[in-house]
Amino acid sequence: MEFSLFAHMERLTPGQDHKDLRQELISLAQMADDGGMRAVWTGEHHGMEFTITPNPFLSLVDLANHTKNVRLGTGTIVAPFWHPIKLAGEAAAADLITDGRIELGIARGAYSYEYERLMPEMDAWEAGQRMRETTPLLRQLWAGDCAHEGEFYAFPATTAAPKPVQDDGPPIWIAARDPNSHSFGVENGFNIQVTPLWQGIEEIESLMGKFNDACATYSGPRPKIMLLHHTYVGSDSDDVSLAAQQLSRFYCYFGAWFQNKKPVSQGLIETLSEEELAANKMMSPENMHRDLTIGTAQEVIDQIKRYEDLGYDEYSFWIDSGMDFERKRASLARFIDDVMPAFA
Repeated sequence: MEFSLFAHMERLTPGQDHKDLRQELISLAQMADDGGMRAVWTGEHHGMEFTITPNPFLSLVDLANHTKNVRLGTGTIVAPFWHPIKLAGEAAAADLITDGRIELGIARGAYSYEYERLMPEMDAWEAGQRMRETTPLLRQLWAGDCAHEGEFYAFPATTAAPKPVQDDGPPIWIAARDPNSHSFGVENGFNIQVTPLWQGIEEIESLMGKFNDACATYSGPRPKIMLLHHTYVGSDSDDVSLAAQQLSRFYCYFGAWFQNKKPVSQGLIETLSEEELAANKMMSPENMHRDLTIGTAQEVIDQIKRYEDLGYDEYSFWIDSGMDFERKRASLARFIDDVMPAFA
């Protein structure tokens, strides 16, 4: 089992300074690097202070200047927002600047809030089809003289410039949930990223089952699969209970952004009332405690060993939570010092 960190800048109030948030992200990445984690992942989001990365390559190049060994991954690029030539070129440029440390996670995207601003009239189905057309072209563009006539894109023979440092380009990961997405990724020789969000062990088992089914019909080498999950390692039971409350609030806001019904001003969604938070039984603190990877160090070890037994190759510590930096830092320190050694 390998370990990685998944993180964004997240701004919850107008009083937070973006400069401070950048420094906090750098500090967390340095902890991951010094602590022996394999990678740091950050995603792509637009017009949302909830998660701030309009171009993850910029963030990763920034982090490369403050870290030494950790791999730097997009978790994930939203494929329909990129032309294949542009994506291939920028990924290769980031790989060059970071001396071959880039990994490329790709998805169709999830927020209709972003779709309606960047690609009006596009729905999730079309986004997925664009992702499936784009992703196999990347290796061809890195190899050179790729010409394409497709449903969404058409271009004459083109070679991405610059060339990536890594042979065949950065490793590609597909964010997968349904069986078709798993099959698409595996059959193209891509690694797989999955997140059960708040849905717990049953979803974690289901996602691994879909991956195994896809691998069973694929004759090539077995790709890797990474589990991305909200994680908190508490100092004691009271600390864990507080984390469950904070993650409950985080997921209530996550749901509000996903539903895209609340007004947004200055990149911040309308504040949820205490009544609205309490009414969201699906995201209750009790459910967060049960279904996320949170607990004392030994409890988190026991949970992750179960994921390892299922066959997951990498566990990514999703640290976005609405918590203050000190709580994030303390939890990550306990994860590195007290949890990771159990898997050495």
